[in-house]
Amino acid sequence: MILGAPLGAAAAQSLGSRGVPGQGVIPGVPGALPGFPLLTQSQTPAQQAVTAPAGTPAVQPPPVFDQRSLADIPGQQRGTERIGSPTQAEGGPSLVAPLGDQARISGPATAVFGASLFTGGQQSSSDAPNPNYILAPGDRVSVRAWGAVDSELVGQIDPAGNLFLPNIGPVQVAGVRVGDLQSVIEGEVRKVYTSQVQVYATVLSTQRIGVFVTGFVRSPGRYAGTASDSILDFLVRAGGIDPGRGSFREIALNRGGRTVTNIDLYRFLLQGNLPTIRMQEGDTIVVGRQRAMVGADGAVRNNYLFESAGRTALTGREIVELARPLPAATNAVLRGVRNAQPFSRYLTIAELAQLTLQDQDTVTFVADVAARTIRVTVEGSRLYPSVLVADRDTTFCQILDHIAVERGLANTEGVFILRPSLAVQQKRTIDEALDRLERQLFTAPAPTTSVAEARSAEASLITQYISRARRVQPEGRIVAMSAAGTCMPLRLENGDIIVIPELSSTVLVQGEVTFPQAVIWRPGMTMGDFLEAAGGLTPRGSRSTLMIRRPSGQAILNPSQEPRPGDELVALPYLDPKVWLFGRDLITALFQVALAARVFINN
Repeated sequence: MILGAPLGAAAAQSLGSRGVPGQGVIPGVPGALPGFPLLTQSQTPAQQAVTAPAGTPAVQPPPVFDQRSLADIPGQQRGTERIGSPTQAEGGPSLVAPLGDQARISGPATAVFGASLFTGGQQSSSDAPNPNYILAPGDRVSVRAWGAVDSELVGQIDPAGNLFLPNIGPVQVAGVRVGDLQSVIEGEVRKVYTSQVQVYATVLSTQRIGVFVTGFVRSPGRYAGTASDSILDFLVRAGGIDPGRGSFREIALNRGGRTVTNIDLYRFLLQGNLPTIRMQEGDTIVVGRQRAMVGADGAVRNNYLFESAGRTALTGREIVELARPLPAATNAVLRGVRNAQPFSRYLTIAELAQLTLQDQDTVTFVADVAARTIRVTVEGSRLYPSVLVADRDTTFCQILDHIAVERGLANTEGVFILRPSLAVQQKRTIDEALDRLERQLFTAPAPTTSVAEARSAEASLITQYISRARRVQPEGRIVAMSAAGTCMPLRLENGDIIVIPELSSTVLVQGEVTFPQAVIWRPGMTMGDFLEAAGGLTPRGSRSTLMIRRPSGQAILNPSQEPRPGDELVALPYLDPKVWLFGRDLITALFQVALAARVFINN
């Protein structure tokens, strides 16, 4: 730990010069924090290659593992699965959600890719076509002329594709864009009326047609629309493709007994490509039978059921391209059925890309790489960055030399660690101790009625203490400094919090004293002086039950040394075991709670 003088003075002192074991440089991630000393990557010995007699490297066969899952092992051969929360060593793979959709449930895929196309309401056709609409027989057009000639005509394009204009004759307008209609009509009028005649042409409505929609759709039948409507419009009117039976990749448009085109909606969904087809009266849209379906879930951007493009099933490479696994995904769990038996494999993504998947398979992408670094937070009296990143094998002593503190303010002998995983274990231990106390309290036999009444009153009081004790949240403190003030060679864990307390000039006296308070430390003060400053011991207090706790969390029972600045002097209650044997268990349980959470109950 670097001790920096105020105002950035150059004088500095390292804990390594104060009896701390030698540390050296922390291996870690270079450039993790600006302004923080660069951490160099630790070097690992190079692996020696196995050489064949001919001098060429010998290829070692990979070890063979039983890749079956528990679901594949029948009957009594299956082992008993452990009940309870996993430990750190049993963490295993994890599911990662995309940054833009953190609330998404990473469960099995249930939605068919593309089914959302048909979840909206049905859109009615518009009588006003867009400028790119191509005119066809049956469309109604309005033409008006004024000036030397005043005339207005509302006509319908005949089967030959012509629009008849008086005094001009038939004008071929079928195949003309709506945006070009004005110029085409005006050009024909100018051939007869060379001047002083103005023309205005517009399309009033397009031809209404009927199209049959059949196959695997929700509501097959004949649906009305316009020639400018797309195939999607008619599929929406038919209720959409049945996601459990219909195909999104095999849609045929039949006209006059032959297939005009085949449509793959995946090209529209992924690339926006949809064939431009002019619908005609009597056309038939046929949705084919659903092909092989494969589900993708877990650490993917597209959590859907995907359909095969051909008659064969999807390949692993195709499912990777469609599902788009997140960068954190390293492995995949493949589940399905082979030969009417449950099937599962655990693969890398590269191995998955080489496989051919079958119908109804599911692929769960997971992140299954152990973190190479840990993140440690520094709190208390420190300088500079409060977050450190280092390799997983970094020890407490190694990281102290990379934490700067200000001389004269930080208590470098009282540094301790708060570990969240330890707090969870402490909470579980406290709850188990309180459970045992409750069982002993309510199951103890009473020989007489008076004893039963006395125990009932005691049980009511103890139950209140137990209820309060269950609300205590332990802090997970680890004593990381020795009695001599040097660090312990403790390996750090991800999420650890290193706390550097400030130097204090007081001693906190609490417990079974009359006036619990902080007493100013002065040289030469004895244990009795501190107790006297706090009003002396209560009737339940005794000098034989005193305890000193150091700022580092170290507890000293029956201390032979006097308290030091920053210490806590606790007078534990004394209870004669001959008077109340049951009280020993109560006091033990309650003060286990107090020591774990730094809370002392004084009533």
